[in-house]
Amino acid sequence: MNILAVGINHKTSAIGIREKFFLQPTERELLLSELKNDPRVMEVFVVSTCNRTEIYANLIGPTPQVLIEAIFKVKDIIPSQDLQEHFYTFSGQEAIRHLLHVTTGLDSLIIGEKQILGQVREALEFSSGRGMMSRTFNILANLVLQTGKKVRRETQIDFGGSSISWASVMMAQKIFGSLQDKTVLILGSGKMGRLAVQQLENKGVKKIYIMNRTTEKAEELAKASGGEAVSFWDMKEILPKVDVCICSAGCIHYLIDKDSVAKVMDIRRGKKLVCIDISVPRNIDPQVAKVPNVLLVTVDDLDKVVQNNIQKRSGCVQAVEKIIIDKVKEFYAAIAKTRFIEKKNTQKVSF
Repeated sequence: MNILAVGINHKTSAIGIREKFFLQPTERELLLSELKNDPRVMEVFVVSTCNRTEIYANLIGPTPQVLIEAIFKVKDIIPSQDLQEHFYTFSGQEAIRHLLHVTTGLDSLIIGEKQILGQVREALEFSSGRGMMSRTFNILANLVLQTGKKVRRETQIDFGGSSISWASVMMAQKIFGSLQDKTVLILGSGKMGRLAVQQLENKGVKKIYIMNRTTEKAEELAKASGGEAVSFWDMKEILPKVDVCICSAGCIHYLIDKDSVAKVMDIRRGKKLVCIDISVPRNIDPQVAKVPNVLLVTVDDLDKVVQNNIQKRSGCVQAVEKIIIDKVKEFYAAIAKTRFIEKKNTQKVSF
């Protein structure tokens, strides 16, 4: 058993680098297929979120480079030394410990992030459904999910708000002081968009516009929230009306560019526009930040708004770390027990 974790995250690289390695579902499937065909890879699963892309693998031999090369190949990126320096590698107990840090939110941009447990669960199920999970990683998967639930049940690591969507709304509130007289456009009605709408409702915003590639989903969210569903084709009419635009559309290209925003700002006559892009890859052109009276916020800026909750959460870190230490020991004990039983059964057969 040689368990390795290889990845890139918000601690090692800015969003401009991370988004290059973000994996769409089809790319994750291709990556798993590539690794499945490699005889050195026995088991593997992949976690890809706005803050990280990581591969966890049970390999024959200490060969982390095969995992890094596979990511570059799937993303069709030349594996330069500069880019490879953003990647980290953990092995053995360190890899298990890192995975548990990720799952419990200790390694998140926002400590205690609630969504990461579901994202790890989805990654495990995605790999299992493609035949890439066997005995060792099945044991690991059960332990990982148990740990995530235990931490949230027994500690307050996710005290207060602890999602990217929550942080985006808090950032808007910090900029304006209050959102009660503000109008907000939500681009994308997926999970992050829905969470942002919930937070905005709690803040008592004046009006919420909702855009989505699938009109039905925008209308469904608008009906549930009291917002108004609008078409992407109405972007140039809607942007002049809003104070904040929160983008979580998950497209592979920019939905809002500098030129279109510059035209909008001519209409607004100097009225401030806050654009918050929580998509990875980014869906708002970074050049938008150069337009006068426009403030562009990305995922990497959001850790600045959680300081009020950090102190209470930080007091829980020690308790979470203790749970993780115990669970790492539990994993290796379970593996040892399984091997003992297998060895015992083999000996019985040999007689």
